[in-house]
Amino acid sequence: MAANIDQISGGRFEINLVSAWWRDEMEMYTGAWLDHSSRYRRSREFIEVLQGLWRPGTQNFSFAGDFYKVNDAILAPKPVQKPSIPIFAGGESEEGREMIAALCQSYLMHGDAPEQIENHISDMNQRRDKHPDLPPLSYGMAAYMICRPTEQEAVDELRAITEVSSNPEARHSYEAFVKGSQLRSQVSLEDYAVSNRGLRPGLVGTPEQILERIDRYQKAGVNLLLIQCSPMLEELDYIADAIMPHL
Repeated sequence: MAANIDQISGGRFEINLVSAWWRDEMEMYTGAWLDHSSRYRRSREFIEVLQGLWRPGTQNFSFAGDFYKVNDAILAPKPVQKPSIPIFAGGESEEGREMIAALCQSYLMHGDAPEQIENHISDMNQRRDKHPDLPPLSYGMAAYMICRPTEQEAVDELRAITEVSSNPEARHSYEAFVKGSQLRSQVSLEDYAVSNRGLRPGLVGTPEQILERIDRYQKAGVNLLLIQCSPMLEELDYIADAIMPHL
């Protein structure tokens, strides 16, 4: 499916691989739950199979792992992108970071302060250096954007979306996330008000304030911002007019 979508789109397809953290969801869709290390071992095998099948010039591909076995598999047509479709992934554990440094094209990060993002990028660059045959990693970061004509309007909206302490569904989801993940920093319930710690980058304010913050992250080494906003259509229209022309 990925190879065909890459053909149809003219090489514009990418994959974000998530190794699972929510037990209820994983059991719902796979019927099983794996411990943290096993989930990343399975992801590693999954990527090795994909990249083996996509590799230019490969006629028959075989693989024997703990989770996947492939015998003389044939894949045609191959993807447009060479040597493979880019695979994005995120992870803060040792297993996750080592897998991404060895096999992926881009490291995706939760939102955080610029200094922390610089530390993450430095760490991943060192891990990538162990694989001199691979090109440098690119870096993406999740960020929730609240762009308004005045700072006060943006602050008012921020306050409205972070009042989640009394929401039992939000608390249950938050507790499952913390329990099922291996995180390098504490996550508050307010952090969890939007996904992927998107409020931490501080892209909240006037267009001028937000552009200054974006510039700081670009200098830290971020290549891609995964912008979150709500309601999406209206917010994206405003972001397109107020932010995009100045980037």
